[in-house]
Amino acid sequence: MNLMKLLSLPGIILAISMHEFAHAWMSDKLGDPTPARQGRLTISPFAHVDLLGLGMLFLFNFGWGKPVMIDPSYYKNRRRDEFLVSIAGVTMNLIIAAIMSVPTKLLFSYYENTGLYIAKMAFLIFYYTVVINLVLMVFNLIPVPPLDGWNIVSQLFNLQKYSWWHKVYQYGIWILLALILLNITDIVLRPAINFFIQLLLGF
Repeated sequence: MNLMKLLSLPGIILAISMHEFAHAWMSDKLGDPTPARQGRLTISPFAHVDLLGLGMLFLFNFGWGKPVMIDPSYYKNRRRDEFLVSIAGVTMNLIIAAIMSVPTKLLFSYYENTGLYIAKMAFLIFYYTVVINLVLMVFNLIPVPPLDGWNIVSQLFNLQKYSWWHKVYQYGIWILLALILLNITDIVLRPAINFFIQLLLGF
């Protein structure tokens, strides 16, 4: 395990845990008791981090957390509420990135002024936390199942009424894997990620 991956571990765990917690919290607030029954209404990483997904993330830069199970039949307005649950995760990642950008900039300034090694390490931990949350946010906005972006677009435009929607949903994971293996996701997403990094950190 190299130093960069070791320093990014807190950010990875925080990003995944808070992303999944946000889905669970929103679904619970909209009347669905399923996340509570599953013990997902907690920010504890043990409830949200999938060890295999975490290992894959370290090895291949592609991983996942434990998906939050929901029951939309409890929602009062199914289309609206599914949209809110879907967007909750990426919104949480953006909020965390914005909050963490403040100490990141302060630590960067402190390291520049002092040159202390420990200040550099602290800066990198916070920096990776910001970047990882932004990467998770942008990646999840890809409109391909099973990602949040697919559900967001589906609810916005009521795509479930079209027959092709079910076909795409059925093969979504293979489409996503193809996009990742062909490096298309990196080419498409990198400008958006860099935009948010520049917006929040200024460097």
